[in-house]
Amino acid sequence: AFLEALFAPLGYTVSAERQPLDEKFPEWGQSRYYQVQLSGTVRLADLLSHLYVLVPVLDDDKHYYVDEAEIEKLLRHGEGWLAAHPAKEEITRRYLSHFRRLTRQALAQLAEDDAVDPDATRASQDAEEEAVEQPLRLHQQRQERVVEVIRESGARRVLDLGCGEGRLLQMLAKERSIGKLLGLDVSVSSLEKAARRLRLERLSESEQKRIELIHGSLTYRDERLAGYEAAALVEVIEHLDPPRLAALERALFEFARPGLVVITTPNQEYNANFASLPAGQMRHRDHRFEWSRAELAAWAEAVAEHYGYSVRFEPIGPLDPERGAPSQMAVFSR
Repeated sequence: AFLEALFAPLGYTVSAERQPLDEKFPEWGQSRYYQVQLSGTVRLADLLSHLYVLVPVLDDDKHYYVDEAEIEKLLRHGEGWLAAHPAKEEITRRYLSHFRRLTRQALAQLAEDDAVDPDATRASQDAEEEAVEQPLRLHQQRQERVVEVIRESGARRVLDLGCGEGRLLQMLAKERSIGKLLGLDVSVSSLEKAARRLRLERLSESEQKRIELIHGSLTYRDERLAGYEAAALVEVIEHLDPPRLAALERALFEFARPGLVVITTPNQEYNANFASLPAGQMRHRDHRFEWSRAELAAWAEAVAEHYGYSVRFEPIGPLDPERGAPSQMAVFSR
């Protein structure tokens, strides 16, 4: 179970076999050692970082002096994944040999790094994107259509992945047919804003149980996301580095596996219609890519085929006869 808790959120499939104390004397019983096999598709650099941190965590017994230098090593090799790992506290504690002072210091630095991470500049960047799209009221159109699709599906347990400041959650909360809403985001500050927007502290006890906000990453397997019937990712995937899409695919379509997945993303072809957007520039400084209609279709159809879903596409916003709509939606179902 502990091996699963460490490696599964990172996208690995884990198989482990406990080893006997001595094969010649089976009556002696089992040892504390396991033969472990990890399966997954990851960058070699990521694999090495994961192993650098997690092998000592499994050993739980460093054979040299542990001081502040170990914090620097942990943060350096845990960059990009440790802050959002569901077991980060246990990982940090074991890596630092259970020294409380060092553990508190490392967790504090992880919290600081995470607070700055995706949201330190998000407000100003979002304002830029909204300034480009505002004349079309695209943000509202996207959310309204996503809510309609989820409503039509009859889903009662719904995920908002990359929920940001909770705008979509606020709309979904008005759908009384939905019995459970869970919003996930990698940014702590965005989750705090979402909690204020939703007025969670003022809600009744039953409503507080109905709406939940959690900190996490879309690219890690997370057991908290299991058992939901629908998931929405509204203008989210374009914020991921393309090499991380494979991890998202597994976390969402293989492990969480909701019956309905609704994804919206900008249509890059339409950018030429925005007079305020310089040629070749993306709508948001944090976008890692923006896809054409053909590119979204190629990715979505491959994902659907691999994970046993069907997929359909819809334009969102005014249609240009040559360039399509400003936003595009892929609806996966199984």
